[in-house]
Amino acid sequence: MTQPPPPPPSQPPNQPPQPPGFGPTNPNQPPQQPPQPPPGYGYPHPAPPPQPPQPGYGYPGPQQNPYGQQAPAYGQQAPVYGQQPPAGYGAGPQNPYAQPVQPGYGYPGQSPQAPMPPQPGQGGGRNTTALVIVVAAVVAIALIITGGIWYANSSGDGGKKHDTASSSGGTGGKNGSGGTGGGKEKVPADPAAKVLFKVPLPTTDDVVTTAGSWLTGKVYAKSGVAEIVGYDPAKGTRLWTIKLPGPVCAASKQVTSDGRTAITYQPRWDTKDHFAGCTQIAAIDLNAGQKLWTKTVKSGDYPVSYQNVTVGRRTVAVGDTEGGAAFDIDSGKPLWLPKPGDDCYDAGYGGGAKLVAVRSCGDVDNARLLIQTLDPKTGKVISEYRMDQGIDRASVVSTDPLVVAAVVGDGSRNMDYFSIDDRTGKLLAHISAPADAYGGKCEGITRFEDCHGIVVGNGRLYLPTAEHDSSSGLGRTNSIVAFDLTTGKPTGQRADAGDGTTLVPLRMDGSNLLAYKPPTYKDGGQVVSIDGGSFKETKLLVNPAEQKAREAESNFLPDSHEYLYRDGRLYMAQIFARRKGTSSIGEQDLVLVFGTSG
Repeated sequence: MTQPPPPPPSQPPNQPPQPPGFGPTNPNQPPQQPPQPPPGYGYPHPAPPPQPPQPGYGYPGPQQNPYGQQAPAYGQQAPVYGQQPPAGYGAGPQNPYAQPVQPGYGYPGQSPQAPMPPQPGQGGGRNTTALVIVVAAVVAIALIITGGIWYANSSGDGGKKHDTASSSGGTGGKNGSGGTGGGKEKVPADPAAKVLFKVPLPTTDDVVTTAGSWLTGKVYAKSGVAEIVGYDPAKGTRLWTIKLPGPVCAASKQVTSDGRTAITYQPRWDTKDHFAGCTQIAAIDLNAGQKLWTKTVKSGDYPVSYQNVTVGRRTVAVGDTEGGAAFDIDSGKPLWLPKPGDDCYDAGYGGGAKLVAVRSCGDVDNARLLIQTLDPKTGKVISEYRMDQGIDRASVVSTDPLVVAAVVGDGSRNMDYFSIDDRTGKLLAHISAPADAYGGKCEGITRFEDCHGIVVGNGRLYLPTAEHDSSSGLGRTNSIVAFDLTTGKPTGQRADAGDGTTLVPLRMDGSNLLAYKPPTYKDGGQVVSIDGGSFKETKLLVNPAEQKAREAESNFLPDSHEYLYRDGRLYMAQIFARRKGTSSIGEQDLVLVFGTSG
């Protein structure tokens, strides 16, 4: 098939990763100053520093959009491997998250916007570099304090505790005061880690997704090229392989307590002649290494292509503009199917401890999203929250407690978070997180629970702040801060990454927050545990500082790739195979695993 042109080298750094092979920049060379990115639905990028920073978050260099195309409008099917894009889809290489959103008609006022840090070179040459750094640091502190102060309360019972269950993504936790239960992850006597095993990155003739990685007590499983492979979680020995007739399209992040999950995939490989679509829905027993069943859903005479799949309790749910469907994960029995002629449709779902639908109603000009908590066995609506008109994309950050993320405003990059009572559908708090002050990214176009760097637990929302210059002027740094899900106010808790490094929230561990520090130009990455009450940081894993190990680790980006941590081991995985004929720098892995000895 005809390949789309590669994106230009001037794209902003933290985009969905280019299929490996385009190659990161040489880590021994100072990184280039990134250009100011256009508005989009993802991580904010502050103004370039007055001097080139040392490699930090995203080191050793930017990775880019694999398709080199503009993102589709909400509800439009994104291109997958073997599909010929429809006419007019993507006029050229652009940021896939830079699609302007519709203005929030009738939307409540935005939070006060803090001023942006001064751009290098402003002030007619009167500012010295030192002054710019000092001012930027002061402004960054002000942004952290003021960025999320706008909030709204409802009359609902915000003090009620909700039971949760952690998924592989780990965005769950008890809705309480926090800091009392601790975590299950043991603190090793020596956090120094080594490479336990790695899986080579496969090469293909075209862009092929390898989305999906899961961890149970018995196996680490990872999608490959038209297959899923189970590995011994400590040794990397191949335990089983499930061959598929076509590539995996989407994979649930959720895993049941007995190790079951779900995927969608293409029914055949010969997509150069005709588009096969993501029409196959399957349940996988990860512990046994078995495909339990495969189903399709038809709209008229044609099977529906699904790129959104999740597991809520023991229900597999898939959503699309043609309508949502659900199946019992054990038997494959249909629980509900799309209703012909329905003016509304379940565009996508969020799973885990509960099942939440993102339901779209109305036409393109008058679309409105409904956030519905469903009975996972019947699809009956338990509660419903109506998003304000003009919000046409939303992501489910957590189902218990229920937190939804959305971009609000015309051309805005600000991420707003909505804490909702899942029993009544009432809004508990609305937290505005300006893009110039906070990080965190949600895909929000075809996948509805694909958020990175955003964690919910302890009755709080944990966000990374935007990166800024370190106090020493060497490298970049940031912090993690918390917001109360009942009031929307900052709790005052803050964990600083430290000089020259950054922090990315990973998941909850009981009442503790696990976070990742990417490698720098001299140190390996780290996994740390942050106490939910005191915010005291404890090192769980420190990766090797040797250059080869740092380079291998730096091929993975925490805002795009798959990260799982458990039992003293960090699993990192790519989501695209490498396309043949493309250049690369150094060895690249599909899976890279670090672990401690104790």
